[in-house]
Amino acid sequence: MARPWSPEMTHIHVVVTEVTTDEGETGVGFSWAPWVGGAAVHALLETDIKELALGLPAHPEVVFDELWWRLHEAGRGGLTTTALAALDLALWDLRAVGGLVDTLGRRRDSVEVYGSGVNRHYTLKELVAQAERWSARGLTAVKIKVGRPDDVVRVAAVREVMGPGAKLMLDANQLWDLPSALRSIDALRPYDPYWIEEPIPAADINAYARLRASVDVPVALGENTYTTYEFRDLLVAGACDIVQPNVVRVGGITPFLRIVELARAFDVPTYPHLLMDISGQLACSLPNEAMVEDVEDASFADLGLLSAPFPVRVDGNVLTPGGHRGLGLRFKL
Repeated sequence: MARPWSPEMTHIHVVVTEVTTDEGETGVGFSWAPWVGGAAVHALLETDIKELALGLPAHPEVVFDELWWRLHEAGRGGLTTTALAALDLALWDLRAVGGLVDTLGRRRDSVEVYGSGVNRHYTLKELVAQAERWSARGLTAVKIKVGRPDDVVRVAAVREVMGPGAKLMLDANQLWDLPSALRSIDALRPYDPYWIEEPIPAADINAYARLRASVDVPVALGENTYTTYEFRDLLVAGACDIVQPNVVRVGGITPFLRIVELARAFDVPTYPHLLMDISGQLACSLPNEAMVEDVEDASFADLGLLSAPFPVRVDGNVLTPGGHRGLGLRFKL
């Protein structure tokens, strides 16, 4: 990656998958694993998933349900769903002849993007420079990492650059325990955070319910939640104000859509996590208005993985899907 996410996290793994039907039609999907896990995902696709999928109808829901049940002994989420996503996305690429947005049901032609960066290791000067780049682009919403002793100084500096009218989201990446989260959110409250993301360990649903009952900053959760059952549990517990499923980690578009409808029943909006090249298309079909995360220089197009025309176009703070068939992903293989 041009901008490493930490001194150690210098690369991501992308596993591209092609599915060919008996009629000779080909669909392209992918799986994605930051830093670790790519080889394990690839191995699962080359062995169990390939063996179980061959001969099934090219129907995303049928295949996902069949394979998830057959594979859940290896884990109900995690590597299992991350690998399954590659197949599910390829099947949706086949299904969405008229383009993904219109196949799912177009509710809007464009969505707002928010600037984002994995920037906890940045110096204050580097962080301010990033915020200045976002401001120069005309972005009116940004997200930065928190979880450092000098959080207040850093958040104050970004707020000053972006101005009082900008949406400023904060992401702690599960670094706090409940008491620390309560103290930190209180200290950062004067800078008007739009949401606080994953302030405590993602699996601690009880602590999230207690946190949400104690603060007036919206709580966002879900990038490390893998199954519809887990999303159901956090919604029933009242653990969050916003759900953020990652379309790869949950297993693809099929389970992503189920999570969207589940959250909708609780009047909780869905904001897709990362993977702007797909998330931007999904956001145009969501029942709720949602911004899309644009991690600086980290889209597949920015990383040089795709050939033009790209599946989404970003101008300033607006993302617009292209007029392609399927998912529009033309990987440079």
